[in-house]
Amino acid sequence: MDKGLHFVFCVVTTLLLLRESCQTGEKNDPKMLAASESGFGSRGSEEGLPTLTVTTILEDPYVMVRSAELEGYCIDLLKALAAMLHFSYKVKVVGDGQYGAVSSNGNWTGMIGEILRREADIAVAPLTVTSAREEVVSFTTPFLQTGIGILLRKDTVSQDVSFFHFLAPFSKETWTGLLFAYVLTCFCLFLVARLSPCEWNEPKNEENHFTFLNSLWFGAGALALQGVTPRPKAFSVRVIAAVWWLFTIALLAAYIANFTALLTSGTEQLPIQTFEDLVKQRKVEFGTLDGSSTFYFFKNSKNPIHQMIYEYMDKRRDHVLVKTYQEAVQRVMESNYAFIGESISQDLAAARHCNLMRAPEVIGARGFGIATTHASLWTKKLSIAVLKLRESGDLDYLRNKWWETSCLQKSRDRWSPLQPQALGGLFLTLAIGLALGVIAAVVELSNRSRHAAGHAKKSCCSVFTEEMCTRLRIKENTRQSQETSGRANA
Repeated sequence: MDKGLHFVFCVVTTLLLLRESCQTGEKNDPKMLAASESGFGSRGSEEGLPTLTVTTILEDPYVMVRSAELEGYCIDLLKALAAMLHFSYKVKVVGDGQYGAVSSNGNWTGMIGEILRREADIAVAPLTVTSAREEVVSFTTPFLQTGIGILLRKDTVSQDVSFFHFLAPFSKETWTGLLFAYVLTCFCLFLVARLSPCEWNEPKNEENHFTFLNSLWFGAGALALQGVTPRPKAFSVRVIAAVWWLFTIALLAAYIANFTALLTSGTEQLPIQTFEDLVKQRKVEFGTLDGSSTFYFFKNSKNPIHQMIYEYMDKRRDHVLVKTYQEAVQRVMESNYAFIGESISQDLAAARHCNLMRAPEVIGARGFGIATTHASLWTKKLSIAVLKLRESGDLDYLRNKWWETSCLQKSRDRWSPLQPQALGGLFLTLAIGLALGVIAAVVELSNRSRHAAGHAKKSCCSVFTEEMCTRLRIKENTRQSQETSGRANA
């Protein structure tokens, strides 16, 4: 009897141990864990952890559906916050597909409305923090900074090639400096050639070939890398000619390089760079998301340009306002339409679609925040968690993860006209060379005057002055001698 009871006890104990081992294996099985979670867009509730209902909106790259699962910047952010604050969550997409605005009956739509109706605890989405929304809900510290920009299609805004397209490689200031340098150099050539006794020995009997017109022709020939006459003989004239040749070679190299970059890049100076340019033109229509914070920004702005944009969009509300961000991007790609919206989202569109670009001007600096109810205890906790993620660099990592593409890198390499500052050293070298040439000519003339003064037994200064006056008035003396010889022959 004792042996029978002992056998039964052993059998029962063995069965209990086998059952416990089976249950433990099921708990540790990943498939069983996945099956225990509560379906699409949710994170399984853990024992003792609070569960939050999170409302969001489908927008690339913030929230997207991939293989029946949600992923994106906001989903990664939500996972990081849940791990830091120890809560579980269930994600639901907003029913009406709106961000949140006051409807005609005074009620809030979109994600803001769901929070007010207690259908969701928090909203994690590209939701802009505005004063109107702040009055009805609470926002955390912004997790992304953005502004209002203009999204355009490249071939829509590309202007016709100008008749003077060949002037584009240099800016207006550079061309002005080049013209001044050319005239100044030719004048120095003319002056030094007249002062230098090595260029002509007897001003009264010889003819100087470096007239002002000939000097201009000599400078133009150097710009075209062509050798032209007259050829300089004096050391001072050759110094100026050599420096001018060096200047023209470097200048032509810079021009050819910049002009080649202009032709290969295909980028032009955009006719639409600011919101003022957008209002003045009539070729491209423009609009924004219906009921978005961008629309109300222009509505409430006191800026005259912003008021003109709002009046344009309000009068053509049914035609220029779009319902979703995807619709806006598609319309920009397929028609002459400019979309006004969040600059950070436009940067993504330009990165994903290489034929799109964002205009340089960005206005209305703002941020994306997490919305909660006014009485929620999660607002401060979430704000602190967002700050910690920013300080640790996790927000920058997420930004690079979902935004960085090859098209975004290419859009940074924009061509621009060459400014005078880039050629500052070249202009300085030319100025030094001109100064050295003039000094050399004065030295040459001084040496000749010193020798002439010794033979004529006059002061060096008086001879130097006579020589200079004679050389600078040589044209008049030549005419007088020609007239005198003409009369004698008659």
